[in-house]
Amino acid sequence: MPTYDEALALMHDWTPSESLRRHMYAVEAAMRAYARKFGEDEETWAIAGLIHDFDWEKHPETHPNKGADHLAELGWPAEIVRAVRAHAPERSGVEPETLMERTLYACDEITGLITAAVYVRPDRSIHTLTVKSLKKKFKDKSFARGVDREMVRRGAELLDVELWEHVGFVLEAMQRDAGRLGLAGEAAAEG
Repeated sequence: MPTYDEALALMHDWTPSESLRRHMYAVEAAMRAYARKFGEDEETWAIAGLIHDFDWEKHPETHPNKGADHLAELGWPAEIVRAVRAHAPERSGVEPETLMERTLYACDEITGLITAAVYVRPDRSIHTLTVKSLKKKFKDKSFARGVDREMVRRGAELLDVELWEHVGFVLEAMQRDAGRLGLAGEAAAEG
């Protein structure tokens, strides 16, 4: 099993974009929180979240399979390799089945909506963002068009969790890691 630091180094080697890195940190934060909630291995789940999109910039046309193949070649655990494939079943042909796979799928798209909602807030702070505000943004199809709402809904269904409970849980996980995600707000950035 790779260490967290090894996973982080791999992600940094393959991902020059700070915004994509922050997305992966957001998914990591959500995965870590869900691992605690479900009584699963926090480090394994965090690593899966951290590296799930690491191949996107180098190999967008073959993501996530190219990255998953690379992880397998490095001898990474099959559960992480399969989770990386299963987070994008429409591209990989691998459906999310295990709890970790379903959770990774569920956390991926919603972190994008939450991040986009923070960026349009006057204070640019995730700490003042509410589920009520996210509901409005979710219903507005012109907002964050790249976020697939059906994938967000399906993710909550795969976890057998009510949609807004899931959104609130991921929001809280991201709030706890706001500084690292660059979502703490303008006052925090200045101070």
